[in-house]
Amino acid sequence: MTFKLTYKPFGECSILIEWPHEINENILEDVLNFKEKLQAVLIEQVIEVKHAYNSILVTYNNYIFNFNEYISELKNIYNSSVANQKLERFLWTIPVCYDAVFGLDLESLSQEKNIPTADVIKLHTEAIYTVYFIGFLPGFLYLGGLNEILNTPRKASPRLKIEQGAVAIGGNQTGVYPTESPGGWNIIGNTPISFFNPNLEKPCFAKAGDKIKFKSVSIDNYNDIKLLVEADVYQIESEVIDA
Repeated sequence: MTFKLTYKPFGECSILIEWPHEINENILEDVLNFKEKLQAVLIEQVIEVKHAYNSILVTYNNYIFNFNEYISELKNIYNSSVANQKLERFLWTIPVCYDAVFGLDLESLSQEKNIPTADVIKLHTEAIYTVYFIGFLPGFLYLGGLNEILNTPRKASPRLKIEQGAVAIGGNQTGVYPTESPGGWNIIGNTPISFFNPNLEKPCFAKAGDKIKFKSVSIDNYNDIKLLVEADVYQIESEVIDA
């Protein structure tokens, strides 16, 4: 599937490529395929190729004096029949404790939705989420696939401090805070899993195109897993899925 893309100058050295403005797995697949082509074809010409939900930013290692010439090259690459290497993708199962000690906004969210907290947890753990991209904080996964019933606006007054591992809902997205930070999402639980470790060759275990599933665990189980994570012996449950 191909899309009608727009190409815009973005500063002196970059071009922004945009897809239709929606969160869509077909768009994600096209974004990732095009990104892979660009990284292969322009390897000597670019500093980086970064993507978001429906865009790619190509930053060249030189000033762009003729944007039309560069845009024409990008269009040719997009329409080319260069075969993409299928990337191995994973479904990661993430343990989450939804206990009240962690789920600071779980009760208020359930009241707002007029459903029991158990149903909020059920809806949150039933879904399989797609990793669209990583940003905001190192290791912060932007996930699509939240059940519409759980869509909740960000808080009017962000908290100054949110614990590492906080599982939260903001708008039509859910995510995990990989490090302690300020934030305005609604906190419903916490995971003992580390989402970012700068000491590893691959600091974040997941990548765009992977899937995430949350699994509810008791606070005792949470504490047991946390000890294993801190000892560097916990293996995140995962399975290979079709690309």
